[in-house]
Amino acid sequence: MTVISGLLLIKPKFAKVFKYETSVITLSLLHPLQLIPVQNWTFEPKINPVIKIGRSIGNDVILYSAVVSRHHLEIKYTESRWELINIGSNGIYIDGKRVAKAEAKDGMIVSLASSGPKIKIKFHESDPMEGLDLDNNGTPSNPNKDETEKETRISS
Repeated sequence: MTVISGLLLIKPKFAKVFKYETSVITLSLLHPLQLIPVQNWTFEPKINPVIKIGRSIGNDVILYSAVVSRHHLEIKYTESRWELINIGSNGIYIDGKRVAKAEAKDGMIVSLASSGPKIKIKFHESDPMEGLDLDNNGTPSNPNKDETEKETRISS
């Protein structure tokens, strides 16, 4: 058996490649007047299934604003989707409405507090096959053909 960061191959010379994609999320802090990104953070669900946002230095995204709580927002990846969960006292707002929980959608803008920083959410796909040399069958090429039966584990 061969496992390459989410890619499962069984007996490589006869294997079918089972490819999956994960929804990588990019958070962009928007300029307060022009609504253009001034800073970006990108997270992959396998590495960061929970993203914590707030003023505290223990968060993944730290925002220094008087209206942002120390622990203001969590974005969790569950069941192949990202979910926003308000944990701050000043709330989160989507389209001007205060929400406790919401499914993250591509292109949505979330305000931390009614007058606080705005974060734009973008999704893109991560391809576990990226960077691999593939043969004509779409399977990773194996330069050590004598080693095909050995178990190999590679993780990133």
